[in-house]
Formats: sequence, C-alpha cells, structure tokens
Amino acid sequence: MLPAPDPVVPAAPDLVVPVAPDLVVPAAGRQAQQPDDPQAAGQRPALPHSVPSPDNSAVSTEPDTLAAVETDTAPLQLLHLDERLAVVNKPAGLMVHDSKLARGEDDFLADRLREQLGRPIFLVHRLDRATSGCLLLAFDRDTASALGKALMGGEVLKDYLTVCRGWPAALSWRVDHDLDGGPGKPVKKPAITDFQRLATGELSVPVGEFTSSRYALLRCQPQTGRFRQIRRHLKHLSHHMIGDTSHGDGRHNRIFRMQGVHRMLLHAERLRFPHPDGGTVDVRAPLDREFQKALDLFGWQVDL
Repeated sequence: MLPAPDPVVPAAPDLVVPVAPDLVVPAAGRQAQQPDDPQAAGQRPALPHSVPSPDNSAVSTEPDTLAAVETDTAPLQLLHLDERLAVVNKPAGLMVHDSKLARGEDDFLADRLREQLGRPIFLVHRLDRATSGCLLLAFDRDTASALGKALMGGEVLKDYLTVCRGWPAALSWRVDHDLDGGPGKPVKKPAITDFQRLATGELSVPVGEFTSSRYALLRCQPQTGRFRQIRRHLKHLSHHMIGDTSHGDGRHNRIFRMQGVHRMLLHAERLRFPHPDGGTVDVRAPLDREFQKALDLFGWQVDL
C-alpha cells in the first residue's frame, strides 16, 4: 500500500502482412486456443542486440515521452464502484499522482477522481503514466489497509496485455530476474513475471539485416511489484516492449508510430481481489482506440 500522508479527495495498411488474421484471443483466466503457427517450433535467428542486457545498471529516469498522448478530460470510466472501493480504467498518458517524475505536470488521475467522486481516495497500487487499465483505490484507511495486506499477500491477481518485438520461442515462461527499485534505490530485490504468448504477427518493414519485423502479443502476470517490472524483464529478454521509450527499442517504436500507434503498449486488462466485506471482485478493462489500432495491424482480437 502506498503511504497517503494527505488523503486525496476523489473525485499504412499495405505494409501489413497478417500472420494470424481474425485471431481471437480469449480473456484472461480462460484457456487460450493457440494459433496455428508453422514457424513456432523454428524461431529465426535472434534479432540484433539480442543478448540479455544488464538493465539494472541502466534504468532511465527520463519520463516516458510516448506516454504523453493527449488524454480525454471526460469522466474516468469506473469498472467497479461500491461504498468502500473502486476500480478505475486509467487512460494511457495520465499520471496517477504527483511525484518526482511529474516534472511540471499538473493533471493527475487522483485529482480528477477527487472532483468526479467528491470523496477521499487512497491508492492501493500504481500504474506507470504510459500504462492503461485497471487501477484499484479505496475510500477509507481501513479498506486501504485491508487491500494493501491482500496485495502484499499475493491475493490480488493482475493480468496485463503487451506487444513485444520478436517471437518468443516458448508459449509460456517465467522470468525470475532481480531488479533494483529504480532511481535512488540501488538494492536489487526478487522480481518474477509470468508470460504467455498469445499471437504472433509480422510487418513488411525491414529492420537491420531482416526484411520484415516480427511482433508478439503477450499476456503477463507480475508476481512481484518492482519498478517498471514487466518493461525491464522484457528488455532483459531482448523482446522489448513496443512504445517503451525508456527500456524499449527505438527502431521498433518508430515503426509503430509510422502506423499511427503513439502509446506504450501495456494495458492492465484484469484485476481480481478479495473484497474486505467478503467475496471476490473480478473486473476487466476495455482497450483504448490506440491499443486496438495496434492489434488491428495483425488482425488480432482480444476477448475481454
């Protein structure tokens, strides 16, 4: 649980070569139907710079420039709301709260919710500015404390969708790679992320020695909560996240910008947690137009 010293009061198509047209990806928690991928068993040679990189020693403190997409000022979408807590669909490009990384920003999700809901809020966890999707918050300290304990106890389950460069060879795998806490926090701690490869696709855009560019749609579950964990684990694998200007590959980011996709492709699609009053809350966040545009390049469809 984050400390809350002062409660916040809430408030070009011809370039595309689809590999799996009209592939429907099942929602998180449902059994995936693997695509027919004749090349899955024989991955081509690794892309340039494919040696795992020592990302702990090179964490960027720069803001995510591709995260600065224009955010809508319409009311934030509430995925769940009751007297004790809420789950909001955070837009990409909107910072959750003020911090050292804000650098002059004056628009924060917490402030918007204060005005929208008219009551105190306590953030249970965070999402990076560039990330969209499910964000959990409480309306009182007791609820925030209970949810924080559930989070620390591994009872809060989170599913993310992302797009990476290259085709990971495995259909599912775990990354167990220690990470530091980010700028000013050099001590490394255990960091574990589970990944599933949902689909693969290809664009007829050359990169380096290759005549085309390959990408994969992934679902991932972070088992720990380190600074930019999913992004840095993908960098460690040299399957960089698309749109990540701090830990990604600029060549591939530019390819997607040429296709009209200007955001980082990381979305918190599903959140499951025990409600303090009993029972389980299970919510899913729909994709925004920018993320959907990226999926449409390959004919991928995600069942949310």
